[in-house]
Amino acid sequence: MDIVRVFEIISWFSLPTVMFGGFSLLRLVTKGRTLTPFQVTCFRAGHAHAGVLLLMSLLYYRYLTETTYSENSTVVLCVMLVVGILAQSGGFFLHMMLGREGERSVGTLLTFFGAALLAVTTLALAFGLAAFHA
Repeated sequence: MDIVRVFEIISWFSLPTVMFGGFSLLRLVTKGRTLTPFQVTCFRAGHAHAGVLLLMSLLYYRYLTETTYSENSTVVLCVMLVVGILAQSGGFFLHMMLGREGERSVGTLLTFFGAALLAVTTLALAFGLAAFHA
């Protein structure tokens, strides 16, 4: 099986976990659990980033197959994308648990790290597509 296909399947299987996250937030909020507005904001941000980035990953993998990157480079980019998505969205959840409103935490650092990885992978895809069509 093509390695990109494996990552596509991982993304498809991951989408229901994000859907369950939205259900969990709704349940926490409507059942009167004690979440602060700060925690709700971080939860929503992490949940939204996870969903959008997972959907973006499906487009990413489709376009990645149009580049001339080697199989090893393709694997590295796919792994970097997954780690970037997990770090970007997971950082919000970590900040929700460990951070304080208006202050940086290990969660915000993780989110920044994820954003950097996503920027690198996105630029690599853009360059790969430009080189392929040049």
